[in-house]
Amino acid sequence: MSTNSGDTAWLLMSSALVMLMTPGLALFYGGMVRRKNILSTIMMSFVCLGLVGLLWVLYGYSLAFGADKGGFIGGLNYIGLNNVGQAPSSVYATTVPHLAFMVFQAMFAVITVALFTGAIVERIKFSALLVFATLWLTIIYLPVAHWVWGSGGWLAKLGVLDFAGGTVVHINAGVSALALVLLLGKRRGFPQDSMDANNIPMVTLGAGILWFGWFGFNAGSALTSGGLASSAFVSTNIAAAAAAFTWMIISWIHKRPTVLGTVTGAVVGLVAITPAAGFVTPMAGIAIGAIASVISYYGMVLLKIKRGMDDSLDVFACHGLGGIWGALATGIFATVAVNPAGANGLLYGNAMQFVKQLVGVVSVAGFAFVGTMLLGKLVDVTIGLRVTQSEETVGLDLSQHGERAYGGMLR
Repeated sequence: MSTNSGDTAWLLMSSALVMLMTPGLALFYGGMVRRKNILSTIMMSFVCLGLVGLLWVLYGYSLAFGADKGGFIGGLNYIGLNNVGQAPSSVYATTVPHLAFMVFQAMFAVITVALFTGAIVERIKFSALLVFATLWLTIIYLPVAHWVWGSGGWLAKLGVLDFAGGTVVHINAGVSALALVLLLGKRRGFPQDSMDANNIPMVTLGAGILWFGWFGFNAGSALTSGGLASSAFVSTNIAAAAAAFTWMIISWIHKRPTVLGTVTGAVVGLVAITPAAGFVTPMAGIAIGAIASVISYYGMVLLKIKRGMDDSLDVFACHGLGGIWGALATGIFATVAVNPAGANGLLYGNAMQFVKQLVGVVSVAGFAFVGTMLLGKLVDVTIGLRVTQSEETVGLDLSQHGERAYGGMLR
């Protein structure tokens, strides 16, 4: 097999775009916390580039994409990038160097771990986060990636569709975030004290970088530079636009058209279109994005305001609920007219595809929730998950990293 230069260039560029999403996420999350926790929040995302980047090449890629072991996990044939070189893989992305596919997938693993940190900022110990992230990547992310994307994975064989990570990334991280919130409990002073975003321009910049990088996330998942990538690119943009505008309207109906709400809506739309981007028509992105904003907005209200759950940056409402809707929407709107390698969904006469998507959602969500609970408990009883009361009061920037984001007093 020989490589295609156009496909290779596109996949390498897409890998760089997805890499940029993690610093974008760091800014997005960092702007939403209080001033005394900005750096610690940014660090939680940024450190994943180092930690997960190393673990992925040492053993992560092999366990996710190595030779199938019972449909559950990959083998060790790619450990330490053994047999992963400049020639194409005979199994994955057969028109690009195997190394290009490997590094593209590495960026997905990095940002998935970073995503769930937004639910537990302002109260988790940095050392505990590093240990938990290592365990979570190994025991939760890698099996799920193999189930859905690995050759021989049981959900792949079942026919579950996930173009760019609705189940592997967003449901996985979003549901895990919910479990961690239940384990850690509320921040001190929640909900009585003001916990408003410290820097909404920073949040907006982060959201813009995420939107930009998401074109690599979704269109790059075509693994070629042809028509399918173009369709996924356009679907991605349409869904984000529809979701941002819908969230703005909903927030306007309730009070004012806020910047924070509008950029959050854009991210929710991007989450929801992720599993569907390469299986649905671009115009289906309007419905997918708009409905995602409605679900996440009112899910946020129900969880945070009605139930008093302190998911700090609403990771479950945005990524968990948005990912669940996106996975199910794939089973509704998918059509082989867009991607012959996919399947028709409910609207095209195949109700069974919706059932398959539901199986995928329930399986991944259940595994992620229970697994995260057990891993979180293990870390908590060994080294402890949460900072002390005094460390939380002074802020994690100083107590965990010995740094201030800005000069002057920290509130």
